[in-house]
Order: sequence, then C-alpha cells, then structure tokens
Amino acid sequence: MKPNAIVYTSNTGYTRQYAQLLAKKTGLPVYSLEEAGKKLPRGNAVIYLGWLMAGKVQGYAKAARRYQVAAVCGVGMGPTGSQMEDLRKANALSDAMPVFTLQGGFDLARLKGVYKLMMTVMGKTVGKALADKADRTPEEDAMLDMMRNGGSRVSEENLTAVVSWYQNAM
Repeated sequence: MKPNAIVYTSNTGYTRQYAQLLAKKTGLPVYSLEEAGKKLPRGNAVIYLGWLMAGKVQGYAKAARRYQVAAVCGVGMGPTGSQMEDLRKANALSDAMPVFTLQGGFDLARLKGVYKLMMTVMGKTVGKALADKADRTPEEDAMLDMMRNGGSRVSEENLTAVVSWYQNAM
C-alpha cells in the first residue's frame, strides 16, 4: 500500500524534524498524531514515525488502531539502521512491515519529568560503562559523545532507506 500521509509522535523534536524532512522528500502531508486525529480520516495509509523508549515506538499502537501503517520509523539514540529486529519484536511488528531506525539526538534540557530522571540515570550508568570500556567501537564513541555533550544527529542522509522504500512502494 502506498502511504498518503506521514504521522508522527515526538517528545523532544527530533522525530518531528525527521517527519518534516521526509515530507519534503516525498511530497506527503505531515501531521502529529494529535493533528491527524482531527484532519486525517481513519483507515488512511501512513508512514508512522515515533520516538523510542526501551525499544517501543511511542504512539505506534494508537496510530495502528486508527490508520493503515505502511511503514514504521523509530527515532532514538542508536545509529541509523541499527536495532531493527529488537524494534520489530518489542512492537510486535510482522516481518512484512517495513521497519526503519533513525538516529535522532539527545538534549537532557528538552526532557521533562520521569523521562528526564530516567535519562539522567541512564547517562550516569551507561555513560560510565561506555567511558570505562577500553575497546569502544566508533558507534559506542558516538553514543558516549551524545550522552556527554548532547546534540542532534538528524540528517536527510539518514532517511535514504525510507525514501527509497517509499519510491518503490506499490
């Protein structure tokens, strides 16, 4: 099914940035999940983007109840294209569902409440473990840098696989 809109849920803005970049690349309209509920009829085919928390694509279940999700993009701290099988399992996505992961960013100041507390703890525990690791991979070095210094990794280049899939979708 060829999607006719992009729907997203964003917590700190990185997923929204990807949704807007994808809209420019595809020409599809883009809506937050909240906006889509008011403007996009149920049953429409959509590309869904959501931020990741513990492997779960936030807002996906609600979007799947309302729309025909043609592809799922999870935006998190990991490198683009990583952890797709984990994401598939955590969200009970079939093997037929196109799944993509996109590296977003990290900014503790943009987080609120329990999410800020969780990421502060994670930064201390995972960050220390990574810092103490003698033989870090380049991906681990990038993760450590993001945890220590924050920053955005959002880029059009990270959307290459999604755009390619869209262009070839039936």
